[in-house]
Amino acid sequence: MFKILLTLSLSAILPLLQVASVWAAEKTVTGTLEDSFCYITMGAHGASHQNCAQECVKKGIPVTLVEKGTGTAYVLLPPKNNEPIPDSVIKRMENQVTVTGDEYDKAGTHYLTVKAIK
Repeated sequence: MFKILLTLSLSAILPLLQVASVWAAEKTVTGTLEDSFCYITMGAHGASHQNCAQECVKKGIPVTLVEKGTGTAYVLLPPKNNEPIPDSVIKRMENQVTVTGDEYDKAGTHYLTVKAIK
């Protein structure tokens, strides 16, 4: 009887846990905007890399926000599905910015939507 109750309880709870994993919390992160390809594969970053980073992002390379102080990397997402990364992000590549958005963690990767950038 205990096994049956345990099985029924788990079958009711597990779907709720899966839904909870997609809920997001608003977060504000300060850091530097990097194009993920050049930053990860070549270590390229800084003012001398700004034009390249902007061109890479325009071609679809994901933007990474590297948090000041911790080095935590966030892949930036547009505020809504089926939209590009905002121009306000592309113009600030290789600069320190503060981004506010919804944070998601999936498979060990941090994601942040771009609701606001300063």
